[in-house]
Amino acid sequence: MSWTRGLLAALAVGALLGGSAGCGSGDARERGNGVTISPVGKVLDGTDEEGRHYREVGAKSAPQVGIQVRPDPGDDWDVRLTVRNFRFSPDGTRPVAVAGRGLVRLYLDGHPLTRLRAADYHLSARLVPRGTHQVTARLYADDQTVWAVNGKPVESTADITASGSGTTTAGPWEE
Repeated sequence: MSWTRGLLAALAVGALLGGSAGCGSGDARERGNGVTISPVGKVLDGTDEEGRHYREVGAKSAPQVGIQVRPDPGDDWDVRLTVRNFRFSPDGTRPVAVAGRGLVRLYLDGHPLTRLRAADYHLSARLVPRGTHQVTARLYADDQTVWAVNGKPVESTADITASGSGTTTAGPWEE
């Protein structure tokens, strides 16, 4: 019976001394203006369409993303991302923002399509109806905040055009 009292006392002391350890954002502090300062950039009040907050970083050290979308022989689309100052985090990574690391969310015409932890994706033609569409790649930190520079998300968009008898593409191509 005495070991349970000792355990409960140790837990109580740990809770009193630890405060919110492990439950918050670590070294993050909130200013009076609602902007959270974090060891990696500043978490802003602004959010994306899905309510995820922007994480502001300086332009010099900011991650960058480029996107290429090309038709493949089967009328599907091959999406290739190029990143700079950014590493893809493996599945199961702790939800903590680390400079230049995270995942990419892919959007089709502004609607969420998938989350990527690699630079290549195969987009099925059945998801792209006839007409011109926009495919956007946006960078996110592992804590689901959006990497941002000057209050704007770090992202890249390519236009694609799907037609009934073949496809054409337009966008920032890199050879």
